[in-house]
Amino acid sequence: MNARRRIGIDLGGTKIEAAAVSGEAGKIEIERRRRIPTEAEQGYAHILARTAGLIRQTAAEARIEPPFPVGVGMPGSVTHAGLVKNSNTVCLNGRPFRADLAGLLGQEVAFANDANCFALAEAILGAGRGRSLVFGVILGTGVGGGLVVDGRAREGLQSICGEWGHMVLRPDSDRACYCGRHGCVETYLAGPWVARHYQQLGGDACGLPEILARRAAGEERAVRCIDVWLEHYGRALANLINVLDPDAVVLGGGVSRADCLYDEGREQVARYVFTDVLETPILRHELGDSAGVLGAALLVE
Repeated sequence: MNARRRIGIDLGGTKIEAAAVSGEAGKIEIERRRRIPTEAEQGYAHILARTAGLIRQTAAEARIEPPFPVGVGMPGSVTHAGLVKNSNTVCLNGRPFRADLAGLLGQEVAFANDANCFALAEAILGAGRGRSLVFGVILGTGVGGGLVVDGRAREGLQSICGEWGHMVLRPDSDRACYCGRHGCVETYLAGPWVARHYQQLGGDACGLPEILARRAAGEERAVRCIDVWLEHYGRALANLINVLDPDAVVLGGGVSRADCLYDEGREQVARYVFTDVLETPILRHELGDSAGVLGAALLVE
């Protein structure tokens, strides 16, 4: 990567974030950063216009003259026909977002899944730096992932590389995923699903941090809930490591704050992985909420 100044965009369901960055791989400086609501309820054209406007505004404030490199990360991917698929901002699905944004800006735009952007940023600038094969895991309201090989995020033939959240962990499960299947990894590991399981065990409505606190206090149903969660985490991540054997796995997303993922969770991974001794580092992310925009900016060389 060269030292050209560039704009990175992290387009989410509730917010759009832009950053003007400069520097070379290993040393990136954020010069200007802005965040606005997505206002997804107002539809495709509105999101498109807000994204283009935010890019122009951020570039102007950072005094970056057009044309300038732009990278965009968002949930979902782009088909061979250039249409968005698998986005949880559903009004984008089936629409030529990348082409339309490029048309508004009058220049090309690089695009990648938001998990790929996270993985790329952590592999080059964060916890996975210096390693060749890095898998970035997103654990939050959903579950996703991204694969980086020798400093490049891999999309795959069908732009689904890294989508381990939709590996079917238990096909006979009654946990129906939004993708239409049952028993996906996401339905066992994502924060809302853990909270749902806790309620099924007789607990009240509360989030994962509270369930973890109750477990630490010895509450029986919280202990059971988290033990089941960690067991499925071990199975799911061991399957991934068996296939890729990465140099490191980096965890991100709100759920990744749970300390037990790095000790008890690791023990569960070691229990199921196809090797006598688990050597794979399972690391906390280092870049925080900057990973999305930094990874998007790193898409552009």
